[in-house]
Amino acid sequence: MSGVKVHPTAIVDPGAELGADVEVGPYVIIGPSVTIGDRSVLAPHAIVERNVRLGAGCRVGAGSIVGGDPQDLKWKGEETWVEVGDGTVVREYATINRGTAQSWKTTIGAKCLVMSYVHLAHDCHVGNEVILSNCVQLAGHVIVGDAVTIGGASGVHQFVKIGAHAFIGGMSRVAKDVPPYVKAAGSPMELFGLNTIGLERRGFARETLHELKKAYTLFFRSDVNVSQALERARAELKQLPEVELFLKFVEESERGVLV
Repeated sequence: MSGVKVHPTAIVDPGAELGADVEVGPYVIIGPSVTIGDRSVLAPHAIVERNVRLGAGCRVGAGSIVGGDPQDLKWKGEETWVEVGDGTVVREYATINRGTAQSWKTTIGAKCLVMSYVHLAHDCHVGNEVILSNCVQLAGHVIVGDAVTIGGASGVHQFVKIGAHAFIGGMSRVAKDVPPYVKAAGSPMELFGLNTIGLERRGFARETLHELKKAYTLFFRSDVNVSQALERARAELKQLPEVELFLKFVEESERGVLV
């Protein structure tokens, strides 16, 4: 435990593993079967309850609870986990629950920002570089792709999938799957075109943006149904990896895609 700093008021379970240069603030509680990665910082009154693997360079804000029991009546005490990737920041008073037997864990990728009062329910799986703004609430079994941004006070229905690089405006009610690369907002939600600015900032090529715009128009601004749009897209669009991801997402959606 080289360079570890633990405040004398903190409680650390003997079975917890703390990496190099970890800082544990006043009144922090670290429970059993917890691993804290190198250089991570736990702010005052943070609780890492149990069965948590926290990556390197993470921060957990004051009053946050990571690894709490799943709020699911089907959970019968099975050993489940929370896993958080390197460099992720969890701000004040967020709650991240462990998984259930459905997937055995709740996961957050690397370099995410989970802002204050966010809730991640059991079996949520969040990708890398995701931003969850203040008071975002994810119900159980939600899947969020890489580089998604969800605006403040938005609620996401259980089993919803949100595709990579999507942008969801604040105070939205997300009840259907949101395709990759789009902007959406509202209650009920509406689509507002491609997340063009976000994609340009991430270095998407002009050709890729052009083909994604054609896909968006075909699916959401034409008079064909989803099956017809898929058939035309396979025939008419350049089969770039980003286009394929878009088509596969729509094709595999179980809750139905937002239109």
